Amino acid sequence: MTPGIFAGYLRRLGFAEPPRPTAEALFALQRAHVERVPYENVDIQLGRTPGLDPVQSALRIAEGRGGYCFHVNGAFAALLESLGYDVTRHVGGVHHDPEARTVTGDHLALTVRVGGAEYFVDTGLGDGPHEPLPLRAGTHRQGDFRYVLEPLEGPEPGWTFLTSYGPCPVTVFRSAPAALANFEAEHIRLSTSPESGFVRTLVMIRRDAESIDVLRGRVLGRIDPAKGPSERELTTPEELYEVMATVFGRALDDLTPVDRAALWDQVSRAHETWLAARAG
Repeated sequence: MTPGIFAGYLRRLGFAEPPRPTAEALFALQRAHVERVPYENVDIQLGRTPGLDPVQSALRIAEGRGGYCFHVNGAFAALLESLGYDVTRHVGGVHHDPEARTVTGDHLALTVRVGGAEYFVDTGLGDGPHEPLPLRAGTHRQGDFRYVLEPLEGPEPGWTFLTSYGPCPVTVFRSAPAALANFEAEHIRLSTSPESGFVRTLVMIRRDAESIDVLRGRVLGRIDPAKGPSERELTTPEELYEVMATVFGRALDDLTPVDRAALWDQVSRAHETWLAARAG
């Protein structure tokens, strides 16, 4: 990455200077990333499909935007490598079905080796871990959140990440290294197909140590293991854009008045369709 993008990215994460590549710094970088950079698909909703180039993804993050897994994990991997970390990209998959274990290619997962240990590092799930998880089988706790890592069964070795928080309780990935080119076809499908959830529904996710904020369409929810879930409906465009800026930290200066009107119209139409389906 160019020095300007590198510096801007780190400033977005709250680092005035590049940290040394230690395990402690890795944990701090992931915490800052999931707290400050939202998992979001605003550009896809507006028909502007972002590419997978990690430099461009890093630039969008430095400018106050986010992305989904291919963008935020792709950029984060490049940032970590620039800091001296040993990073591997993996082809993965996420599932609504808690029994599913297929590696579908719709997720980019990361592992990082530092200080003689290996970690599962993921800023691209939105509602994933707050900090890296040691890459070993067993139960891992972060505050009130409980996660499980277990070996992925099948002909190709890999790992399964299990959580009870959010709509996708299963993430799987192969141990074999992958390149960004391995995700291009699936990225095009996810960001352009009318059947894709990223095309149909606005989504934004941000988390901290205690809770996860989730915006789906016009429904703003919070996942808090200690207090239980909560949600409310957003009823005006002004409320939507205030939530995007304040709850999720997403800069809005790239959205013209025409963009904002178009996004609100699309989100509202999808919301009405969702309400009708839920009513039966």
